[in-house]
Amino acid sequence: MALVGAFIGIAILLGVGTQILGNSVQDCTNLNDYVVADGATQADGTWAAQCQENNKQTQNAYSLLLIVLIVVAAVVILTVIKLL
Repeated sequence: MALVGAFIGIAILLGVGTQILGNSVQDCTNLNDYVVADGATQADGTWAAQCQENNKQTQNAYSLLLIVLIVVAAVVILTVIKLL
């Protein structure tokens, strides 16, 4: 029962954390070297390019939280099966 409770708690925390923090990125448009054109990519080596890269990495990191939840779910399921 403790593992089931832990799984539910982790699922809730990861769900809320992903919703809140997964979309939190820095506004890159206020940088001096930001290009505003539609579909334009920022020049390499500029602060705007680094800002956008950091935003992508932040969003990818929060996407990995789903993998943590799947691993915990697998452990809980295997433990419950072992108890049967």
